[in-house]
Amino acid sequence: MISVVSGVVIAIGLCYFLLAMVLGMRYARVQRREHERTRRAGVVPHAPRMELYFLVPCLNEERVIGDTVRTLLREAPGSRVVVIDDGSDDDTVGQARAAGGGQMLLVRRILPDARKGKGAALNHAYRHVMADVRKRGLDPEKVLVCVMDADGRVSAGAIPHVLRLFSDSTVGGAQLAVRIRNRDSFITRMQDVEFWSVAAIAQYGRSYTRSVSLGGNAQFTRLSALIDLGRDPWSSSLTEDLDLALCLMAKGWALVTTPHAWVEQEAVDTWRRLIRQRTRWYQGHMMCINRLPAVWRSTKLSHIAALEASLYVLMPWVTVLPWSLIFHYTLLQTVFVWSYVGTDQFLGSTGLSRVLFVLVWYLLSFLPHIVAGYAYSRRSSGTSRFKAVLYGHALVASGYVTIAAAWSALAKIIEGYSGWAKTTRSAVQAPARSEAA
Repeated sequence: MISVVSGVVIAIGLCYFLLAMVLGMRYARVQRREHERTRRAGVVPHAPRMELYFLVPCLNEERVIGDTVRTLLREAPGSRVVVIDDGSDDDTVGQARAAGGGQMLLVRRILPDARKGKGAALNHAYRHVMADVRKRGLDPEKVLVCVMDADGRVSAGAIPHVLRLFSDSTVGGAQLAVRIRNRDSFITRMQDVEFWSVAAIAQYGRSYTRSVSLGGNAQFTRLSALIDLGRDPWSSSLTEDLDLALCLMAKGWALVTTPHAWVEQEAVDTWRRLIRQRTRWYQGHMMCINRLPAVWRSTKLSHIAALEASLYVLMPWVTVLPWSLIFHYTLLQTVFVWSYVGTDQFLGSTGLSRVLFVLVWYLLSFLPHIVAGYAYSRRSSGTSRFKAVLYGHALVASGYVTIAAAWSALAKIIEGYSGWAKTTRSAVQAPARSEAA
């Protein structure tokens, strides 16, 4: 029975991962070639004229908010930057005002109404945006709302690439890939490998089903798509971004991405805070199964998109939790076989049988790490393939963070705990990098 369950879990996890990575690398390659072809031909792809509102929730972000506001105004001149002060008790407001001047709209939430989660803060700002859109007489079809983290920095020239995605009137949202800015330690480098290879390329692969998942940083949505929900867009979910993505998909809106732009952010630099952050993410992700019935009932969504979204949402339940047990069980079995396999059982050679068994176990267990390392080397200039594959294998450490977070999240779900806790930033901010390598 254990062997059957193990086989099913391994098959589901590996097939989904490998298919997403292969499709993602293909999508990125095709997009790069098309971009290069148009560049050589001197053709500038059309970017529709749209009004942008950047929503930046802040709770004690005095170190980073100024640079974020300046970057957004530089990359998107004429846009509105809405800084949402969620009850800060530092100089967040002063730094935002100094950076934004007249182009920055400040929305303040005061305790006890403040600090009730990111979704609540975004919905509060959304009502201000709606009032401003009505006042300016704007067409919601031509308005984009972008959610940014307080430490987010969009890449140079990112906005035109994003706008081109919305030339298609069926596109309701777009998400940029994440690059870690302070990738100068083991723990932050591992997060960069996760985001810049595995997560980013999987998102590119999901472009084929137009079911890209929205994230909390550089999340672009068409205002008319948000209005189409008929309520406040963001829920009280601990992953309000994924929840929003599923709701938009159920309404028939396409969700896409682009390999030509990205967003940089800081990574958590201690294991304790990383587990705390990932526990919140996993708890919210796991609870999003409540949205799947609406996804499957939708008559505006293709079956392949609904299937892909379901596989993504179910990964913690179907793969991560079972695999955390199966991996260690098979590890013990490997040690047992290494010690006790007889000479006549496999090809008549104890040494060869042991090597073959361990090789199969290694490939099944570490193939995702090898692929992740290879993909990272392709996307990170200056990182050798050998070094990148070593980084991929080092994701084993991140895997244990994932395991701890998933089980902790399950415990919180069973307990009925749903509190939203912000992950504090490191004391020293890493300098911004101007390129993606």
